[in-house]
Amino acid sequence: GCNSVFATKMAMHYADWTVTEAGFGFDLGAEKFFHIKCRNAGLDADAVVVVTTVRALKLHGGKPKDQLDQPDVEAVRAGLENMDKHIESVSHFNKHPVVALIRFESDTDEEIRVIRERAEAHGVSFAESRHFAEGGKGARDLARAVMQSTRYNKPFSPLYDPEDSLFDKVQVVCEQMYGAG
Repeated sequence: GCNSVFATKMAMHYADWTVTEAGFGFDLGAEKFFHIKCRNAGLDADAVVVVTTVRALKLHGGKPKDQLDQPDVEAVRAGLENMDKHIESVSHFNKHPVVALIRFESDTDEEIRVIRERAEAHGVSFAESRHFAEGGKGARDLARAVMQSTRYNKPFSPLYDPEDSLFDKVQVVCEQMYGAG
């Protein structure tokens, strides 16, 4: 989940950039981040990052868990629907995300190319991050992409008004975040 409003505001006071992790999955973490934390604390995000891995996309694409280290471009391609949905969900809030791929040793260039091309097809930035293997140096490309993405910054637009009925709030979140009919 999110860090506290106090921690965010303190970090914003002491640093040029403040990064907060909103939780696992844009639909779970960031929806609450925008609707609850940002709205109640008068905050907004200058950038949004959707984090993914080749392994996660292969798993979403139907690859068995014990075979995720094996190259499989088609499983990655099939799993991209999950990334597509997160990008769509970000756009519901009037934000333009960066797709961050956490690169691991078993990832192939072809698998990463497919992910990069999908991000570019959505018109969003893409950056690899190798911080697990290289520390801060491995995250420089991602940091640059995030800083550049702020040029697209617009105020976030919530999915619902606080005055809406509970039913209407739940309905819009179910439909727009989760694709319910």
